[in-house]
Amino acid sequence: ADIVPLFFAAAHPGGAVTSEAYSSMRAELLGALEQALPVDGVLLPLHGSAAAEDVDDPEGDIAGAVRSLVGPAAPIVVSLDLHASITVAMMRHCDVLLGCETYPHTDYDKTGERAARMIHQILDGAINPTMVMAKAPMIVGAVNTATAGPGPFGDLMRGAKAFEGQGGVISTSAFLVHPHLDRPEMGSGALVITDDDVEIATEIATDLAADFWRRRADIEPSLFSPEAAVRRGLEAEGGPVILVEAADCVGGGATGDSVATLAALLDAGVREECLVPVVDPSVAAVCHDAGVGAEVTVAIGHSVDPQWGDPIEVTGTVDRLSDGRFTYVGGAFEGEATMGPSAVLSIGAIRVLVMTHGTYDWCDEQFRAVGLDPSAAKFIVAKNPMNHVMTYGDIATEIVVIDSPGPTPATVRGLPFRRLDRPVYPFDEDIPDLEPLILQ
Repeated sequence: ADIVPLFFAAAHPGGAVTSEAYSSMRAELLGALEQALPVDGVLLPLHGSAAAEDVDDPEGDIAGAVRSLVGPAAPIVVSLDLHASITVAMMRHCDVLLGCETYPHTDYDKTGERAARMIHQILDGAINPTMVMAKAPMIVGAVNTATAGPGPFGDLMRGAKAFEGQGGVISTSAFLVHPHLDRPEMGSGALVITDDDVEIATEIATDLAADFWRRRADIEPSLFSPEAAVRRGLEAEGGPVILVEAADCVGGGATGDSVATLAALLDAGVREECLVPVVDPSVAAVCHDAGVGAEVTVAIGHSVDPQWGDPIEVTGTVDRLSDGRFTYVGGAFEGEATMGPSAVLSIGAIRVLVMTHGTYDWCDEQFRAVGLDPSAAKFIVAKNPMNHVMTYGDIATEIVVIDSPGPTPATVRGLPFRRLDRPVYPFDEDIPDLEPLILQ
């Protein structure tokens, strides 16, 4: 194959993409494609849950525009995150939609390779892909959605993948829609691709979506207030105890500046070592100005996105300073990254990693970059609803999920959805005579 790169852009989750930015990127992609025509096929690596100010469904919009350029014959194959929101437009304009299979996400490259091979199979006439998506009206958080080991979503994913290679089934994908969108057509479910057999695809997808619905309560997490979580951890023998502050997940769109759990640790007077990450550019600057060994009194927290809480005043010692550079050991962001000027501020036994920039939590790279050893801590605050299992699962004495204010909570029950189609779980616990929504 002669590969013609077109355009790629990525960012941490946040607010909706501005109209100006979306129009600019869309035009650059389509302009590059137009210059490359004619092409035999198109591979689009999309996330699947993008949102723009004036476009509800950027992926469907992009796919439709690409289709208008390449015509009906050229296959369009799309690789997606398993948090994609599958829409009517995406199904209509694309020949194949493939979701990644792991969460935490370790297989973006493998998923891209599967998509590229699918284009070859279509062009060679080896397959005639037929897609069916079945959705259950469910919006759930990420805490209980690991794909490795036992668990409700892991069981669902393994059940879906077991159909591949049987009875003409080419591919199956289980999708958890990104829970912090707010638009119509949202729901979780399964997408099945067969070799020209719509009946089998519909049957399997429908059964998998029904299984999703049966497991809906299992995916909802048990939650504790920060104070109750700390008390529970103090009762546990040994450590580390992982306090999962999911509501402040930079990887989900938060800013990483919450101090809800830090405040609870301080109030409890914990005397064993604790590791707490907080994004606060002004405090990081104060620590750098003061220097290692200096005692500083600062108001820390909620300086980037103040709507979720108030700063707390603390006095601590600047133990270490860093330029914030670190290296991701895997995942989508593998390679060099930076927290910006950073410091370790010790408040008694509590080591606060104060960062200038919020960064995605893959493993424990940020802590280790400033010389902190998580295995030696009694408490570790993890601001990611899922990756802490991969990072600390083998050493954790206990993992406690916290219910605290923030834009990325562990459950969506308190989120102010305005445009979400109803009925939908968890706002509607039971839906009589439910039939999965079928897209094809």
